Amino acid sequence: MINKNRRFIIKTVLSSLIRRRSRIAIALLGVAIGATVLLGMITLCYDIPRQMGQEFRSYGANLLLLPANNQSTIAMTEVNKAVTFLPEDKLLGVTPFRYNSIRSNQQPYTIVGTDFKQVVKTSPYWSIEGSIPQNSHEIMIGTDIASFAKLTIGSTMPISGKSKQDSRFDEELTVTGIVKTGRSEDNFIFVDLHDLEKLLEESEQAEVVEVSIAATETELKQYIEKIKNQMTTVEPHLIKWVTKSESSVLGKLSSLLYLVTFVVLVLTMICVATTMMTVVMERRKEIGLKKAIGANNKCIAKEFLAEGLVLGVIGGVIGAICGLIFAQIISTNVFGRSIIIEFYLIPTTIIISVIVTVIACLIPVKRALEVEPALVLRGE
Repeated sequence: MINKNRRFIIKTVLSSLIRRRSRIAIALLGVAIGATVLLGMITLCYDIPRQMGQEFRSYGANLLLLPANNQSTIAMTEVNKAVTFLPEDKLLGVTPFRYNSIRSNQQPYTIVGTDFKQVVKTSPYWSIEGSIPQNSHEIMIGTDIASFAKLTIGSTMPISGKSKQDSRFDEELTVTGIVKTGRSEDNFIFVDLHDLEKLLEESEQAEVVEVSIAATETELKQYIEKIKNQMTTVEPHLIKWVTKSESSVLGKLSSLLYLVTFVVLVLTMICVATTMMTVVMERRKEIGLKKAIGANNKCIAKEFLAEGLVLGVIGGVIGAICGLIFAQIISTNVFGRSIIIEFYLIPTTIIISVIVTVIACLIPVKRALEVEPALVLRGE
């Protein structure tokens, strides 16, 4: 049961809020906006590493698997074993590459065997005219080779070379696509890894394996340590320019979001403090009368802090709802995908809103406690 004193305080607080609803609405709006920005920004800060990780993967792989112990190639069985140490839900693609020198019309070229289904996952920045090879004896060539050799989609390209067993091979390959990256790939001929292995008379071998995984630099270093501790045939390496850029952008973006949130909370505090100060000035006679009939400073302080508490709770709840919508809209428009909501942030936002509101009420409460009943009742 609520005792009479508490019931009286609740009744007084509600009456005060209702009578000054226009001013209280301004303070409530300030708290709600602050809570909206707080929850929205913090939710984004928690989810941005995942979102940005997905976006950065469009710039290519962020992890390399190389042969250890000065070996020239690595067995695909060992690659598959190393991949098991990576979290499956974060793994986007694993692309093996095998290189060899060949000739076409007396010109030297580098032919690269790979898995085309994985290439589009680990290297989505490749600009491909035409299509990737689907069948045997089909190739994709770099734009520089296409320009130099005057080849187009549908052209045939004769190649010749030697296998690892020194036996000679001669093949006619059909161009199905032309790739442009602005990098070394523009000078390569790409063929399915299994087709190249048949020509080289070697199977299930790769010289380098590119791995694209949605993880931070710290997480990648942990995965690398795990692979190094468990395997001696594979040597994992970070692609540093990708991971460093990602870490730098994430750090600056998170700092910016936290700064904006802090500024908004300070403005919320100023808004609430200003409104409550105005309310105190309007209620000086009421406060003076209460003190004259026996109300002590503790009772006066409780009443104003209770009003601040109610404002914080209501504004926090409204702001939490709006904050979830705000974060979802930003994520959808910027990243094109839904955000993952950490639901424990909702009560945290409400609690912070209450704390900010109560702190904002401290100066107005101090001013209320300084009211002198005798001076106020005389009209001074």
